[in-house]
Amino acid sequence: MEHIELFFKSIFIDNMVFATFLGMCSYLAVSKKVSTAVGLGAAVIFVLAITVPLNWLLDQYILQEGALKWLGAEYADYDLSFLSFIMFIATIATMVQLVEIIVEKFSPSLYNSLGIFLPLIAVNCAILGGSLFMQSREIASLGLALNYGVSSGIGWFLAIVAIAAIREKIRYSNVPPALRGLGITFIITGLMAIGFMSFGGMLTGGDEEVKDKVETVKVEDVLDDETIDELKEIANNTKKTLE
Repeated sequence: MEHIELFFKSIFIDNMVFATFLGMCSYLAVSKKVSTAVGLGAAVIFVLAITVPLNWLLDQYILQEGALKWLGAEYADYDLSFLSFIMFIATIATMVQLVEIIVEKFSPSLYNSLGIFLPLIAVNCAILGGSLFMQSREIASLGLALNYGVSSGIGWFLAIVAIAAIREKIRYSNVPPALRGLGITFIITGLMAIGFMSFGGMLTGGDEEVKDKVETVKVEDVLDDETIDELKEIANNTKKTLE
């Protein structure tokens, strides 16, 4: 259940684009054609699926305070968390180079379509954000870290493919000249973000069983008869005064 909840929450509720607006540079620049958007989205899924679990291992066994205790008791007090950014970015850059080599080898046309934005995945804040969110949210296990990486990538993939499909269709629409291009894209992105906010209540209901029913507290159960008579007398006198 925890895996399913994390999966759907990462895609719809905590969507990288529509909830935190990460990776907007590539999102806006490579979303003119659906085919190109699909290629970049798949690359992002692959990079997140690899880097988030790897960075989870780095965080658990090297970077956290006391993580080096597996080397011996004398290393238990070491805290290398200040190296998190450097280590995470190094891991991401390595995986991006691997993706670039694979795409260039098996799909030269896609490689040429993505252009400079493929190596820019290394500095895509959505990629680094996945590892940092994993760290800040204290993902408990390697399996959950893999789940979070894949689902976050799918959320980003869904966002860029959706905006690419809309941008292809909107070319034939009568858009005001002042809003053509990035203007209408920003507006559509904002509307889509508002739409994705509606998923916020998807996983909030039915989490815990209600054990104690709320009982109605009557005045007679709290106050004694003498106090109640005094309150009634004050109410009657106030009513007569107002009349």
